[in-house]
Order: sequence, then structure tokens, then C-alpha cells
Amino acid sequence: MSRIGKKPIVLPKGVKYTVQGNTVMVEGPKGKVSALLPTGISLEEKDGHIHAVRQNDSQAPVHGLARALVFNAVAGVTEGWKKELDIVGIGYRAELKGKNTVVFTLGYSHPIEVVLPAGIAVTIDAKQTHLIVTGIDRQKVGQVSADIRSLRKPDPYKNKGIRYSDEKLKKKAGKTGTK
Repeated sequence: MSRIGKKPIVLPKGVKYTVQGNTVMVEGPKGKVSALLPTGISLEEKDGHIHAVRQNDSQAPVHGLARALVFNAVAGVTEGWKKELDIVGIGYRAELKGKNTVVFTLGYSHPIEVVLPAGIAVTIDAKQTHLIVTGIDRQKVGQVSADIRSLRKPDPYKNKGIRYSDEKLKKKAGKTGTK
């Protein structure tokens, strides 16, 4: 039995879910999120908790996945998801242009404009080097953060670039003199 799949999902007040085929629509105070359910997994509600139930042991590999997808949707519509990024480097910065466009200056010969998808918001601090990507869909938040990070990955020698705030980097030693 899957350890994650056995855990019940707490259904907070104000959150509703509907299952249509293999899609779960979760609606809460922050909005609506849909999650896909693998075939053979069904959801049951007992005492304000949602339980992911599999039909037989052939669905064991996706049992925990189904529960995690529904949990992420429930958590997203109640609290939301966020990822924090830091920009490190002299002259490297980001600024908002309108509501859904972020302009990056990252040492290239041109500024880079990133258009944000629907449901994703970015806040930038006063120093223009700390970004917070927020949204209700965990997958979208993670993908947008990864796309932003890929614009200028951290350099292993000087550690300049865009990194996650909780990311630990190993700095490589440069060349030593020939003696």
C-alpha cells in the first residue's frame, strides 16, 4: 500500500471538488484548479477528508501520485503556492512592465521580456533583485520559476545569475598559477 496514497486530504471549509471522468475540479476561495486522476483511482469523502482509493493493486504505482495531485490542488485554492528567486550580479535586475510582463537585464546585449501566463503573478522587491512567483497551480508556478531561472543559470565560478532563494550552490575554484 502506498504510504502517501493512504494519507487523507483535509477538505477545508469553502473548498468543493467535482470529479468528471478522470479530471478533478477543485474550487476554493482563491479560484479553480483542475487535476488529472489516473485511471483506476477514485476519490471518496469521509468526515471532511478526501481519500484516494484504488481499484486493485495494478494502480499501486500511481496511487500516491493521484493523492499528491489532488492535495496540491486543494492547497493551491486555499493558500496558494510561491517560489522565491534571487538575481545575483552587478547590473542584473528585473522590473515589471504592466501586469503580466517582466523585463530582465541580465548582462546580455538586450533586455529579456517574459510574458506571464494567466493565473501567475510576480512581485519584485525595491532592490529589483528578489522575485516572488505566486499562483494557485503548483505546476505552473514551478514551470514559470524554472523558465525564469533558465534565462541566466548561476555561474559555477562567480555564482552570478538567477537562483532559487533556498538553493545552495557550490563555487568552483578557478585556475591556479602554473608554478
